[in-house]
Amino acid sequence: MCRLFGFRSVLKSQVHQSLLGADNALANQSNFHPDGWGVAYYVAESPHVLKSASQALEDAIFQRLSGVVSANTVVAHIRKATQGELSSLNSHPFQHGRWVFAHNGDVPNFAETRDALIEKVAPVFRRYILGDTDSEVIFFLLLTELSRRCEIHRPGISLKDLVESIRQTVETIRAVTDSEDSRALLTFIITNGDVMMAHEGGKDLLISTHKRSCSETDSCSFYAPECLAPTKNGYVSHFILCSESLQGENVWRKMDEGDIVAVDNHMRYHEFLQPTSTASLQRLVS
Repeated sequence: MCRLFGFRSVLKSQVHQSLLGADNALANQSNFHPDGWGVAYYVAESPHVLKSASQALEDAIFQRLSGVVSANTVVAHIRKATQGELSSLNSHPFQHGRWVFAHNGDVPNFAETRDALIEKVAPVFRRYILGDTDSEVIFFLLLTELSRRCEIHRPGISLKDLVESIRQTVETIRAVTDSEDSRALLTFIITNGDVMMAHEGGKDLLISTHKRSCSETDSCSFYAPECLAPTKNGYVSHFILCSESLQGENVWRKMDEGDIVAVDNHMRYHEFLQPTSTASLQRLVS
């Protein structure tokens, strides 16, 4: 399977430690996930996406990129192929307009169900499916659902619309592919640079919204109490998602399967929990 990384922050930050510097940074995790990498970061509200079929740890471009990227929003992925050949077209993240998507998981019997799933993708999006992975099809199924609820390229996307689109996409895929013997694994991150949302669909995903300590509290102009403690007003200074907790100052919490977490364009943190959860369907952490 693959490894995911998502980052949203109130200030432009370098992600070198998460991608390259830490002992278990994504580059080092690519020893076990060697089938490609991709990094998307936003500049002037537009995503820049670099991808390769090479192993991240051995790729000079990945190392150089990891050292220079400074952005408010970053999505990164290292791939262990389950569906599709090794090529840059099949490396994540996938992009359409401002939307960027990365997936960790697998759709069972995808070779047999691919045509049925693609048939459910709106024709306006179907032409953009360039690779042969299940992940890219999931992305455009999700955009199809979102486009039924709103204009996907306008600013101010509703979290409610995006959550409903994710739930329906997961339901659609499971109806086509799941059986008594196998089920789709659908953990993913999606962002348009303002909103970032993640779904835990059977592969581990951890979240961090604060740190234990920070060496820059005296000098950082964005320092706030929520940097070093769970938020009391819903606002967070950073929002980090990762398949494995990264060494350092961040406090990590594992998501439960079926749960969705997000930050909106004002960096307010939201949780959308499964109805069977002990918490309410939607809870704003406070």
